[in-house]
Amino acid sequence: MLELIKSLKGDKVIWTFVALLALFSFMPVFSASSNLAYMGHGTGNTLGYLVKHFAHICIGFMIIYWIHKVPYHYFRAISIVAMPVVWVLLGYTLIKGTVIAGANASRWIQVPFIGITFQTSTLAFIVLMVFVARYLSKKREEPITFKNSLWELWTPVFVTLGLILPANFSTAALMFSMVLMLTFVGQYPLKYIGLIVGAGVLALAFFVLVSKAFPDAKFFNRVKTWESRLENFTTDKPDEDDYQIEKAKIAIASGGIQGLGPGKSVQKNFLPQSSSDFIFAIIVEEYGLIGGLTVMSLYLLLFFRFIVAAHKANTLFGKLVVVGLGFPIVFQALINMAVAVELLPVTGQTLPLISSGGSSIWMTCISIGIIIGVTKKEEEIAQELDEKQRREETLKRMIDAQIEREEIAERALREIELAQSQGHSITDETHPLDPILNKNKS
Repeated sequence: MLELIKSLKGDKVIWTFVALLALFSFMPVFSASSNLAYMGHGTGNTLGYLVKHFAHICIGFMIIYWIHKVPYHYFRAISIVAMPVVWVLLGYTLIKGTVIAGANASRWIQVPFIGITFQTSTLAFIVLMVFVARYLSKKREEPITFKNSLWELWTPVFVTLGLILPANFSTAALMFSMVLMLTFVGQYPLKYIGLIVGAGVLALAFFVLVSKAFPDAKFFNRVKTWESRLENFTTDKPDEDDYQIEKAKIAIASGGIQGLGPGKSVQKNFLPQSSSDFIFAIIVEEYGLIGGLTVMSLYLLLFFRFIVAAHKANTLFGKLVVVGLGFPIVFQALINMAVAVELLPVTGQTLPLISSGGSSIWMTCISIGIIIGVTKKEEEIAQELDEKQRREETLKRMIDAQIEREEIAERALREIELAQSQGHSITDETHPLDPILNKNKS
């Protein structure tokens, strides 16, 4: 274990915060899964859900370890190749996607032969942010024109968002806001950002108007859900989302300062998404205001560490990648907490690294792995380059030795062929002791 820890590269503080969030997640998930256990098989045994979450976390940390070993500049090219693949996956999800937990939205696809579901929008988020970071870092030395950026940057952005929007408005809105934030940090002209915001608002309005013209079309069935959530947020009209919010607020109020204690939550039995979307309410109910503030503090400390990592990055692409992949993790966490206390409408965003779920945890781990790869210190990079050079030198010595052996064999073969061409046979040559041996015989 110590050898494994020593082999970890990059910012150790980020490693620590991620590990703390993951370790803390086990108790809330174990407790909050009782509702799923009762609905699933009627026994209330949550051990299976805990083992499943443990497996997801372990796989997630293996992903971080593997990804952080890859030089982060490789992802520049990977984002270009992965973008069309993401579009195909999003299109397939929109048409043939799987519905989970009764939601009227196709956000998942079934992985063949494995049987697990995968939310393609989470992968699209990572690829899109790296793609935008690549464009902004490439164009820093050149003047940016709106016409060129409209084709090279914003067309891929709007295609990606357009494939996500019909089934998942909250994720599309979060992605769009994060892209705008990244372009602002990357010094994209502010007047162009204003034009893009206006274009985005017009595109959304057009989408809603078309949905009004075709209200029964499956492609627009989520628009009614958006409207009901906004209406519920601004009024006191009761519905399913209002039920969840009320239960979440009761859980938070019941927690008080110190909480009811681990596993003693009551509202977990009534909240439909107690282990995912509303797990923060269960955390506050069981661990009180102290536990809720502790979780929030970990995310905020992680946010500040991302800022430090972006400042220390050696390249502009590295800085933008840390901002583009790190900030959304923290903002998603804050959105999840804000929904639980009714500061925002219900969005369906999970609490990163704490909420149960496979693909959401793994995609977050991919982002963290890339960020940690950027934070490798110069001496660590030099060590990796030195190890690579030693491997190349060893391989070169092996190749040189093999070439030398082949050359010796070729020279020996040529000498034999030359001797044979002069009428000499190696096997018929006179032995130096033959005269003595023949004399003794006589």
